[in-house]
Amino acid sequence: MSARDHLARGAPMLRVENLSKHFGGIRAVDDVTFEVNEGEILGIIGPNGCGKSTLFNCILGQLQPTDGRVTLGGEEITGLFPADLNRRGVSRTFQLLQVFPNLTVRENLILAGQEHVGSMMSRLFGPRDAGLGTAAEKMIGFFNLGHLADSKAGGLSYGQQKLLDAAMAFMAGPRLVLLDEPAGGVNLTMLASLKERLRAINREQGATFVVIEHNMDFVMSLCDRVIVMAEGKVLATGTPDEIRADPAVIEAYLGH
Repeated sequence: MSARDHLARGAPMLRVENLSKHFGGIRAVDDVTFEVNEGEILGIIGPNGCGKSTLFNCILGQLQPTDGRVTLGGEEITGLFPADLNRRGVSRTFQLLQVFPNLTVRENLILAGQEHVGSMMSRLFGPRDAGLGTAAEKMIGFFNLGHLADSKAGGLSYGQQKLLDAAMAFMAGPRLVLLDEPAGGVNLTMLASLKERLRAINREQGATFVVIEHNMDFVMSLCDRVIVMAEGKVLATGTPDEIRADPAVIEAYLGH
């Protein structure tokens, strides 16, 4: 069954309901509710320690929520392991790069795609590129990595590695991607390229994704809608213009 087939018609792509994660007496995520619609780019911002990464990890199976539920197209996925979510078309990036430095750009993309394609037997006895060579070439072209396709990832600049990391997340055509601080440490030139490519993959392929990020300009210029978190809770939700003008947001975050 394809990832698209897992999504019930009419349901939000992702729904998070009353999600909480407690570590002893600390409420890292506190009764958070939001939806992500198909084809949307949603941004989640907030100060360090506000619960953004913990929220991601609860959605994506790295942490078990204390309370609440998560559904994907109407199907409950709360607490499913990352491998189960991969099969349902959910992909992610991490704050720390997940590229393989001794593999080429092309090989990194093929390896990323193999997580979603075929069985162990087909990988052992099938074609060397697991039938993903054409898809990898398309992603290389889409993310403007052609001149680096045969270069080892470890020799790329940090910004180029970030671009490759994003390409790997989209390699298998996932229905939902969660990007964890994609702009972190990237210079302005590469950041403009990354933002342009993310906009393009949303526009041309209908990709749906959620971005958590500290770079305010990046989020505000990329996302359709923005959620602001503070102390584990949702402080505000709205369009970038609405968020910029919200007095509570200005006091808690933007004003610092």
